Amino acid sequence: MDEDLSHRYAAVKAALEAAAKAAGRTPDAAALVAVSKTHGPEAIRPVIAAGQRIFGENRVQEAKAKWPSLRAETPDLELRLIGPLQSNKAGEAVALFDVIETVDREKIAAALAAEMERQGRRLRLYVQVNTGEEPQKAGIAPGEALAFVERCRTVHGLAIEGLMCIPPAEDDPAPHFQLLARLARQAGLERLSMGMSGDFETAVAHGATSVRVGSAIFGQREAYGG
Repeated sequence: MDEDLSHRYAAVKAALEAAAKAAGRTPDAAALVAVSKTHGPEAIRPVIAAGQRIFGENRVQEAKAKWPSLRAETPDLELRLIGPLQSNKAGEAVALFDVIETVDREKIAAALAAEMERQGRRLRLYVQVNTGEEPQKAGIAPGEALAFVERCRTVHGLAIEGLMCIPPAEDDPAPHFQLLARLARQAGLERLSMGMSGDFETAVAHGATSVRVGSAIFGQREAYGG
């Protein structure tokens, strides 16, 4: 298993660097976020051993069950929350994560601001934009994104680092990535979290500064229970 994971990880890293070069960017222009949701420590450790340091999780409780011990073993890991955040989990999220990519409503912005002040931590934050305006999906509507970023800054005192999106599965992702990049420019933001296992090369071509890749590294999801 370790050898398979290492080979898949190396293949993703090579494809990411090749996509950056093809887009006229430096090989390290887009950081790789290894999405380890539903996978236990035994699957994560080989990827850490291969050199990966940035990981993404979808659920606070799952991350809380497995990452404290992994971070004790490898202290320089960076952990990102890439799934929806409930306001009642804000305290745990601020304590556990380094980056939260799913700020998408006033209640979450206020809760994160309060918790960061209380805990004395300053996380890096992204606003999630629902570029496809899908009712079942988290994220702020594109037409409201610029005003929301400004409120995060002025009302809640949050330093927003960038924007994140998850295009509709059935759509060509390129127009969604173009839209996110345009919104980021208008908001004065330089970071774009976009692109997953099936479309990260397209995302890199449209300016992604980080891509979130899970199945291409870890294979099929498991039912991790903590």
